[in-house]
Amino acid sequence: SGLAGGWAEENTRESLFDAMRRKETFATSGSRIRVRSFGGAALSALDLNASDLVATAYRISVPMGGDLDRLAGETAPSFLVWAMRDAMTAPLQRLQIVKGWAVGAETHERVYDVACSDGLSVDETTHRCPDNGADVELATCVASADVGAAELKTLWTDPDFDANRSAFYYVRVLENPTCRWSTYDAIRLGTPPNPRVPATIRERAWSSPIWIDPANG
Repeated sequence: SGLAGGWAEENTRESLFDAMRRKETFATSGSRIRVRSFGGAALSALDLNASDLVATAYRISVPMGGDLDRLAGETAPSFLVWAMRDAMTAPLQRLQIVKGWAVGAETHERVYDVACSDGLSVDETTHRCPDNGADVELATCVASADVGAAELKTLWTDPDFDANRSAFYYVRVLENPTCRWSTYDAIRLGTPPNPRVPATIRERAWSSPIWIDPANG
């Protein structure tokens, strides 16, 4: 079953409800993956290894769940995106940004891979990570242990930004493949996996969006 989380200043009822009110929240398909993002016009110079990275991001940008005011001129927004694995499940495979926008009554969506595990690089044309080779042995449900990442973190700037169009951006992170629950059941029962459903899944997490409206500012 899925889980939900939020970034709160402290583990108190008041602080947790404040995080939900400002929508600085995320959800997962079941793993305890943690994910967060910030958006703004001045993030491209951030030092990803700085000890005050999060404090600086709060000062110069907006966190997930927030509204990014109109950017100066044609300045494209940049995003700090960060995900950390659940140590009890599979390593992370890729970090994505999902962008949505509308033209009249027609809605559009595009997925950009923004960080890849195992030192792999995003293809500049397809905006996709290469396959990292993670696999699952279906007879035992033993998954690859030598590929994937414990943490993925990067800065990304929208290459297709239109300053006159409203848009939203949210982060999605994918784990390496693992067995679906039905495959675990089949192993315990000594029967073949159900051919009508996928034998494996990729657990994931996704953040609240950051919204951009050119009418604001």
